[in-house]
Amino acid sequence: MTFPIRADLAATFRDPLPDRADVVVIGGGIIGVMTAWELARDGVSVVLLEKGRVAGEQSSRNWGWVRAQGRDLAELPIMLEAQRMWPALAAEAGDVGLRTTGTLYLAEDEAQMARYAGWLAEAEKFQVSSRMLSAAQVAEALPGAARGYKGALWTPTDMKAEPWVAVPAFARAAQAAGAQIIEDCAVRMLDLMGGRVTGVVTERGLIGAGAVVLAGGAWSSLLLRRHGVSIPQLSVRATVAATAPMGDVNLGGAVDKRLAWRKRADGGYSLAPAGFHELFVGPDAFRAFGSFTKLLWEDPLGTRLLPAAPRGYPDGWGTPRRWSGDQVSPFERCRVLDPAPNAARVARLARDFAATFPKLGAVKIAQSWAGMIDTLPDVVPVVDHVAALPGLTVCTGMCGHGFGIGPGMGRIAARLAVGASAGHDLSRFRLSRFSDGSRLIAGPNL
Repeated sequence: MTFPIRADLAATFRDPLPDRADVVVIGGGIIGVMTAWELARDGVSVVLLEKGRVAGEQSSRNWGWVRAQGRDLAELPIMLEAQRMWPALAAEAGDVGLRTTGTLYLAEDEAQMARYAGWLAEAEKFQVSSRMLSAAQVAEALPGAARGYKGALWTPTDMKAEPWVAVPAFARAAQAAGAQIIEDCAVRMLDLMGGRVTGVVTERGLIGAGAVVLAGGAWSSLLLRRHGVSIPQLSVRATVAATAPMGDVNLGGAVDKRLAWRKRADGGYSLAPAGFHELFVGPDAFRAFGSFTKLLWEDPLGTRLLPAAPRGYPDGWGTPRRWSGDQVSPFERCRVLDPAPNAARVARLARDFAATFPKLGAVKIAQSWAGMIDTLPDVVPVVDHVAALPGLTVCTGMCGHGFGIGPGMGRIAARLAVGASAGHDLSRFRLSRFSDGSRLIAGPNL
C-alpha cells in the first residue's frame, strides 16, 4: 500500500469543465468532497475543482481517527452526527476501513486525569459513550505495555478509517450521484460582479455559479487574501510514520505524552509524535502572531518554529499575494503540498513505540510522510458565509481534526451554500470572531 496520495499519480477525476453550475466547491479534501456529495444527492448542480489530486494533501495524511473524544464542545454535536453518517457512507462508497475500535487517551499523571475528567464532565450532556478508566483497567486493555499509566479517557464508540482510501471513494460516490469533479484544475480567483461572487476563474476558463464553497485547507487564506479577506490561518507541519505489519497491542487509536498510534488495515501501525507540530515562519505567520500569542504560550499543539517556509508553500516568502485571472497562480505552481517529514522524529517514533511495547520486537518503519495542518488561534474552524463577498461560504481551518468530522461539516457547508439552515449552532465558528473584538478561547488541550 502506498500512502499518502502522491503528486505524481495521474489524474483520476477528469470531468469536462462546465460553463456554469449551481455551486462550485474549491478543494478536493474530505470537506470539499463531502460538500459536493451532499449537494449532488440533493439534486444541486455542483462542480468540485481540485488544483492537484483529490485527498492529495492533509486529507490523506492524517491519523485516520473518527473520534468524538476530546472534541471542542461546539464541535461535538456535529461530530456525533458525522459518526452516525460514516457507516452509511462506507456502505455506499465501499470498504474504506471503517471500524468501531474506540479511542484511548492515556494519562501519565494526575493532572492529565483531571483534564480528561473535566472534559468528560462537560461532554456528558451530549450523551457521549466516554468514560474514565483506572490504572488497572488500562493495564488490562494494554497487556503488553511496558509503561504504567495512571488511567485513561476511553470512548468505545469512536471509529477509524483509512484516509487515502476513504476520501477518493467518497469522491467517486459523489461523482456517481451527479457531481462533476476535476483534478489538475486550479481556481485562480473568484469571479465578482457588483461585489457579489458569481463564479470562479480557473486555469482552464470561467465557471459561472450562484454560490461558491471554499474548502481549500492550508491554501484557503491565500485565496481569501487575494480578495481582501484576512483570516489568521497558519499551516503547521505534522509528521507521521507507518510501520510494517506487526502484532496487535490495541486495534483503535491511542495516545500518551510521547506518541499516538493506530492499527491500520494492512496490519501495520500509523505512528505520530504527540503534541508536536512545526511552523514554517512566513509573512502570514508574522501578521497573525498577535492572534496566536496565547496559543503558542500555552502550546497545546507543541509547536516548534522553523526557518522560512519552502518555496511555493502558502506562507512562503516568495509566494505571490496578488495575481490576475490570466496569470499562473500559486495554486498551479504547487499542485500538491508535500512537505518532507522530520526524519529525527520518525526515528524517535520507532524507538518510543518499541519501548512502549517491547514484546512486539523491532519496529520497522515502512514509510513516513508529513502534512500541513491549517490551524486557527482557537483551534476550531471557520464555517460561515463571508459577509464581504456575498455568495461565498468558507469551511476551513480544521486544525488537524477534519477527517472524522468531515461528513458533518460537508453537510453543513452544502446547506449554507444553498441558503438552508445549518442545523447546528455555528456561532463558535463564525468568521467575524477574528475582527469583532471577541476573546478567542482555545479548544480542549487533551
